[in-house]
Amino acid sequence: MSELVIRGVAPQDRVECGRILYDAFSDIADRHGFPRDFESEEMATGIMGMLIGASFGVVAERDGRILGSNFLHEGDPVAGLGPISVDPELQESGVGRRLMEAVIERGRRSQAVRLVQDAFNRTSMALYTSLGFEVREPLVLIGGTPRSQPDSDVEVRLLTEEDLAACAALCQKVHGITRTEELRRRPGFLKPYIALRDGRITAYATTLSFWFAAHGVAETDRDLQALLLGAAADSGAPVSFLLPTRRASLFRWSLAEGLRIVKPLTLMTLGPYQEPQGSFFPSVLY
Repeated sequence: MSELVIRGVAPQDRVECGRILYDAFSDIADRHGFPRDFESEEMATGIMGMLIGASFGVVAERDGRILGSNFLHEGDPVAGLGPISVDPELQESGVGRRLMEAVIERGRRSQAVRLVQDAFNRTSMALYTSLGFEVREPLVLIGGTPRSQPDSDVEVRLLTEEDLAACAALCQKVHGITRTEELRRRPGFLKPYIALRDGRITAYATTLSFWFAAHGVAETDRDLQALLLGAAADSGAPVSFLLPTRRASLFRWSLAEGLRIVKPLTLMTLGPYQEPQGSFFPSVLY
């Protein structure tokens, strides 16, 4: 058998990497009876097109055939890892480990590396743990249209460039890090929201309609709830995000509002981690 080669991803890899991304994630979801993350191969290929060029990426290749890919999202102090995908025909063959090792090595430039994985995927959880990652938060993907009306005491509006400094300060207070570049470099179709109480930003979210990229930070659960209600009312669209189930009051509130659980996931970290000092939800990266 020829040697497995790990190389940098290139624009011409988009279609094949998109196909593998779709097949790999669909295979694991179907086998465990959960909804697919990607509606179609075209959707997965479109996301792959956004990843290539915007993130550090590698592919695994043998005899000119692409077997999988992995990405690292840099710019902020903590790097976000994923998505990693390997052709379903080659699961548990060592390809995923090689792709992870390449990205982890790159991640040494950052303060820490974090990822989110499907909790029902035993193979990926075992692999990440063996590579040094630690479980930090049990999560659920939750979504729907909240029943309640927005809080009249809280102003919820779209984020502007002038709000970035206050959002960075809030993130620093809650997480001990900033994610300003993620807010600044978001795709144009995402609508970030902020919540203001007495004219002061107390919560923000990168988006609430595309859970892959949605992360939110708030001083309290009440502030995050106000943000969710205001954003849902303003957009007229359902919300979807990754809820940390240890936030029991927020979890119960979300269920009471009519939001429904889609699947369980796990936040894992490699490197320094500060327990959040406020309310939050992570994106699929961290």
